[in-house]
Amino acid sequence: MPQVYDTCFLFGAGPFFGLPVPPQPGDLILAADGGYRHCQAAGLRPDLLLGDLDSLETPPQALPVQTFPAEKDDTDTMLAAKYALAQGCTTVHLYGCTGGRLDHTLANLQTLGYLAQAGAAGYLYDETYVFTALADGHLTLPAREAGIFSLFCLGEAAKGVTIRGGQYPLDRATLSPFFPLGVSNHFLGNPVEIQVEHGCLLIGWEQTTENPLPLRQESLLKTTD
Repeated sequence: MPQVYDTCFLFGAGPFFGLPVPPQPGDLILAADGGYRHCQAAGLRPDLLLGDLDSLETPPQALPVQTFPAEKDDTDTMLAAKYALAQGCTTVHLYGCTGGRLDHTLANLQTLGYLAQAGAAGYLYDETYVFTALADGHLTLPAREAGIFSLFCLGEAAKGVTIRGGQYPLDRATLSPFFPLGVSNHFLGNPVEIQVEHGCLLIGWEQTTENPLPLRQESLLKTTD
C-alpha cells in the first residue's frame, strides 16, 4: 500500500538559511534539482530528486530520480509542489526558494498561491521572513511584542479582508493587486487574526526562534482531484 504523507519539506536551489522548522520522521522530503545540495548540508536524504537537473553536474546514485526536460511549463519547484499534493500533503515547507534570481523568487511565491488554491498550507522561508498564501480563509499569528507583518493581494482583488490585533486594523476591506495597502503592519503584543472572505493573500512576517508558524491556518477551499 502506498505511503500517505501529510507534510512535505521541499528544497529548492536558492540560498539556504537553515531549518527553523525541521522535518520529522514520516515527512516527505523532496529535492528540486540543486536543492539536493541543501539536503546534503542538512544531513537529510530526500525521498525523491526531481527536475531538469541543470543545476547538478552529477545526479546522486541510489536515489529515486524523476527527470524532466529543460523546456517545460513548470519550474522544478512547481513540479515538486504538484508531487507533494499528489501524495496527499496538506502542509508544504519550502526552503532554498528565495534569493538568487528575482524571477524565480516571484515564481515560488506564486507557487504558494497554487498550494493555497489546492487547499494546502505552504510556508516559504527566507533569511528573515516566512511567507504563506491564504485563500478564502483565516489564520492567527502568535502574539509578539514587536515585529512586522505584511499582506498582499495575490491574483484578483481580495475581498472581505480583516485584520485584528495589529497596529493597522482592517474590517472587510478589498485589497487590490496594484496597491500595497497591507505592507508593514506591526505586532502589538497580541495575536494577529487575518481573514479573507474571497481571494488569495500573500502574507509574510519576521521569523522568530519561537512560534515561527501561525497558531492556526484554515482555508475554506477544498482540495480537488
